[in-house]
Amino acid sequence: MAPNPLATPQSRSRSDRHRHHPLAAVLRTVGPGSCPGQFNFHCHTHCSDGSLRPEELAHQALAMGLEEIAITDHHSNLAYAAVQAVFEGRHRAGETTPNLWPGVEISCLLKGCLVHVLALGYTYGHPSLDPYLQGAALVGKGLRAEAVLEAIWAAGGLALLAHPARYRLPFQDLLEAADQLGFDGAEAWYDYQMQTRWQPTPHICEAIAEDLNNRGLLMSCGTDTHGLVLDGR
Repeated sequence: MAPNPLATPQSRSRSDRHRHHPLAAVLRTVGPGSCPGQFNFHCHTHCSDGSLRPEELAHQALAMGLEEIAITDHHSNLAYAAVQAVFEGRHRAGETTPNLWPGVEISCLLKGCLVHVLALGYTYGHPSLDPYLQGAALVGKGLRAEAVLEAIWAAGGLALLAHPARYRLPFQDLLEAADQLGFDGAEAWYDYQMQTRWQPTPHICEAIAEDLNNRGLLMSCGTDTHGLVLDGR
């Protein structure tokens, strides 16, 4: 991916990010039927705690005909280059390939609760995220949501709260806190029942999507794949 023009101090305005970031335009089209066949902005490889090699995940994404994808290993973006290499090779051969966005899943404290943040569409290799790409969560000030957000925005990325209904605090409280801090959005469509083939969980996902829509925040979707198939958990 080319350097992100939003990797500047001006990118810290949420309205600017949502107006100009190319991924924001994609996220505004996300709906309950977008995943797993069209978009997947949350999946893992063995570069963190997943079971697929990056190349295996890339081939599955191609076979599924995905249009947009981000690999979001925990505190690692080592899979990005390998997946990009597969896509570029297929593209040179004349095939249609997914658009690959840099991504990483980062742990942080929000409202005193340990949560995960999806950093999406940042400038790959930007130094502001280096402390969060060492394979483990930070401690101290670096674990605070404010610090994680600053690092993501400095790299020109978008920050979305992952699976808001999986934490010890109600998702309503966490979305309120995330909104107040300036998060760009949250993962609206998620399989909380962890079925064999991914499906958004009724009622919970609709409630999260309605909350985000009322706040004017972006919505993402993803399988959170840790196993051997990209269309399941």
